[in-house]
Amino acid sequence: MVSQEQRRRQLAREKFLRQQQRRTESRRKSRLRNSAIASVLGVVVIGSVALYTTGVLKNDDDKKSDTSAQSTPSASPTSKAPDPCAKPAAGSVKKETFAKEPAMSIDTSAKYTLKLDTTCGAIGVAMKASAAPHTVNSFNFLAGKGYFDHTKCHRLVTSGIYVLQCGDPSATGSGDPGYKFKDENLKDKSLKNNVYPAGTVAMANSGANTNGSQFFLVYQDSQLPPNYTPFGTVDAAGMKVLQKIAKAGAQPADATTGNTAPNATVVINKATVTKS
Repeated sequence: MVSQEQRRRQLAREKFLRQQQRRTESRRKSRLRNSAIASVLGVVVIGSVALYTTGVLKNDDDKKSDTSAQSTPSASPTSKAPDPCAKPAAGSVKKETFAKEPAMSIDTSAKYTLKLDTTCGAIGVAMKASAAPHTVNSFNFLAGKGYFDHTKCHRLVTSGIYVLQCGDPSATGSGDPGYKFKDENLKDKSLKNNVYPAGTVAMANSGANTNGSQFFLVYQDSQLPPNYTPFGTVDAAGMKVLQKIAKAGAQPADATTGNTAPNATVVINKATVTKS
């Protein structure tokens, strides 16, 4: 007999899948619309439309509609609790996209660390270069280009699954770097019984092999199908930051994108990848 908790999780996953399907259709219509405009004006528009699964993650459990990148966002918390995070650093989001996945340049036998200097504190991620080389290589490339700098983490899921989603310059859940790459490490030994354990960092996507730049950080064990590339683990200090963000709660779902933005002002001031 299915328990109430199992049923609740099942309903949450089904809701997530429906949201992703709606977002995918919305992005398809947007691409057709942009194509028609470009034809009339004789302008070539290079669009980046993508992710999410919420990213669970459809490009993740949360998905959004496309908007252009903007200057560093500021939050307007709807919670009565005070915003636990600082103001974003001065700067603006880059709008650069790339024609194809970057050539492999990392040493898969080396250790790589992703550091997210956010308005809420530093989050360190030990990356799995040997198990997810394309993913780590992409992060190394994008971070080097400043792609993640000044971007807002656009989604916080506090029921069913427990994740913070980031990596979209448009902060809508539909942005990507202009290229996609294959899924990796879906049989990671840490994924047991379809559970992504707390501390896991994985790629959001909109289907098989549609990884771009959006990723999610799990702050509490979350039951998900093993469809999202796990490529890193958050350090102890970073977990405290995630818990602080989660404690502040999330806003109601946006009517346009369906995103549940965190009440906290979560902006990645700077992202860096280092080799050791």
